Amino acid sequence: MPCGGGDIGLNVWVENGDLLFYVAKSGTFDHNNTVLKLGRVRLKLSPNPFEAGSTFKQELVLKAGYVQIHGAKSGLSAQIRVWVDVFRPVIHVDVSSNKAINAEAAFESWRYVDHVTKGRENNANSYKFAPQGEIKTLKDSVRFASNEVIFYHRNDTQRSIFDVTVQQQGLDSLKNQLFNPLANLTFGGNLSGTGMKPAGTYQGNYLDTDFRGWKLVSTSASRSHALVMHLHTDQSASVADWQRGLDNVKKEAETYAKTASVQTQKWWNEFWTKSYVAILASPDSPQWQIARNYQLFRYMLGCNAFGNYPTKFNGGLFTYDPSLTDSTMRFTPDFRNWGGGIHTAQNQRLVYWPMLKSGDWQLMKPQFDFYLNTLRNAELRTGFYWQHKGASFTEQVENFGLPNSAEYTWKRPKAYDKGMEYNAWLEYEWDTALEFCLMILDTERYAAQNISEYIPLVESCLTFFNEHYQYLASKRGSKTLDGDKKLILYPGSAAETYKMAYNSTSTVSALRTVLTRLLELSDTYLNAEKRETWTLMLSRIPSISFRSFDGHPTIAPARLWERINNTESPQLYPVFPWSIYGIGKAGLDTAVNTYLYDKDALKFRSHVGWKQDNIFAARLGLTDEAARLTLLKLGNSPRRFPTFWGPGFDWTPDHNWGGSGMIGLQEMLLQVDGRKIYLFPAWPKAWDVHMKLHAPYSTTVEAVLKNGKLESLIVTPESRRGDVVNRLE
Repeated sequence: MPCGGGDIGLNVWVENGDLLFYVAKSGTFDHNNTVLKLGRVRLKLSPNPFEAGSTFKQELVLKAGYVQIHGAKSGLSAQIRVWVDVFRPVIHVDVSSNKAINAEAAFESWRYVDHVTKGRENNANSYKFAPQGEIKTLKDSVRFASNEVIFYHRNDTQRSIFDVTVQQQGLDSLKNQLFNPLANLTFGGNLSGTGMKPAGTYQGNYLDTDFRGWKLVSTSASRSHALVMHLHTDQSASVADWQRGLDNVKKEAETYAKTASVQTQKWWNEFWTKSYVAILASPDSPQWQIARNYQLFRYMLGCNAFGNYPTKFNGGLFTYDPSLTDSTMRFTPDFRNWGGGIHTAQNQRLVYWPMLKSGDWQLMKPQFDFYLNTLRNAELRTGFYWQHKGASFTEQVENFGLPNSAEYTWKRPKAYDKGMEYNAWLEYEWDTALEFCLMILDTERYAAQNISEYIPLVESCLTFFNEHYQYLASKRGSKTLDGDKKLILYPGSAAETYKMAYNSTSTVSALRTVLTRLLELSDTYLNAEKRETWTLMLSRIPSISFRSFDGHPTIAPARLWERINNTESPQLYPVFPWSIYGIGKAGLDTAVNTYLYDKDALKFRSHVGWKQDNIFAARLGLTDEAARLTLLKLGNSPRRFPTFWGPGFDWTPDHNWGGSGMIGLQEMLLQVDGRKIYLFPAWPKAWDVHMKLHAPYSTTVEAVLKNGKLESLIVTPESRRGDVVNRLE
């Protein structure tokens, strides 16, 4: 089961009487851009109250954010509490027993030697299906020092994927100006235990991977034992600098040793009072399970509240041995499909949209900062290739803001535009960055947060579309706008599905919504000159296109397109995320027709992975359909932990599967349109529920529904109660 806090995630389990957990931390990228786990910890107790025949219980205590394990056998009982300090990168394992016992703890690493990655194993790094020469995961440094184990991985002098990508894409002249998150990155930590000393190393094999263990043993039997692991990540000038940083972590942990547990539990307590969804039914019922799984997945997201990097769609902090997901992938626990430092924006967005209504705005900062940190690189590449302004963020973007080298493609026609990905799925797909721009604008509206630092990002993304599509039109003819003085959004892309599109509906909707919302900001953010610029651009956005199926008018995915490449339904993106169509809005019948009659949308319909049909159905008020898909989407996974969904189209655990499930459940309960709040817009009357969710303008809505009747409604502030419309009535 997952356990974590701050920016650390642990996979915790007991096997053959041993407690084991993997350690993951946000931002641990090697020079190939694989997200490396820091290692595995193993704890043995002797005598052992967890071995075969014992009374055993393992529980994730959500309210306080820790894992508790209890075992008893032959008069011996012991309890282990595993927890992560939310405010400091420190992992704790506290053991208490009714009799004195001995403890043996070990740090286990499969990176004790260099490892050559071949074939599909390179899907975990940025080379993916196109490695350039031999690719190696380099070994860690692990050693005993005094009474602890110290371990770290350092990106030092080796040529990194950043260097390879910059050269591939012809940007060497800009290299010194580019943000490089991999150079000299060092990450690791130490493991120690009270009253424990080093006891040598050992070799072993777990599942598909050999490893070496560094063992600590207790000096005497005791009724209490405590393990602690301090972690540190830094782009340090030297290992000595990194070590000083780790020493500072240890000093701070010692300073707060008596209060850290209380502080952490208080943070989790407050996390759960901010929002919740509890369906009041039997724990055996599918309805109860989907609300329980909503909470469990939200916990997994909460474990990266303070990360330097966003929670990745393809496993987040909680990936594990890949052969347990796909028996043909007998790789190390560092593996995840679809890369480590690569961020597929179409998938990432679904992890972050639900955080608005759950009130977890703090958790959104790592994702916003991902784009802010790489903004300069995206602007530099635009200027270099096309000599105009604006940030060109591609769909599969590296953590340094450039297109992934494998997707950019190595074998390219000489005359092909060097700023473009030569890729049938990704070509001309620029608009997913606009979803994060809208999320930024929404945090200002939901939480009254000051978003001044992100306004240049929003404006640069808009500038790119304004300038690039006039640039492309000028290459084709003498006019940069069409006959109606609108932008000509060609060539474009409606998601990855409708390719070489003319006026893609997803792009048109994105630009219209983001520009409208930007212009709604106060003068704190926009001066008169900027308002004039964005008002002019908004007037130049073309109209959404339509088509008909059996006499039913529907939203078209674009005005024209050349081919269908994937299975998304961007013709419904004006419903979500762009909120142009929906309950109480003009044209709802056309949007409903699109869901019901569009033959592509019907063919593509599913609950798996990043599919968002459950969200569309909820936004359109199709209650039965939303309930059907949500029961599938948020039902128990086939694995032991019920929210380790996947692999879907990506990997296990599938975080865009969980995120889209959360969004759909929220939209069934609560939707917003300006200041208007729709309560239960797509909620089955037979599902009793107690919920608390957030709405714009610093508003929370808490409601209890029983037997089809609203028993309780608390709107904070009370002045917003008049804006609430109970759709069940």
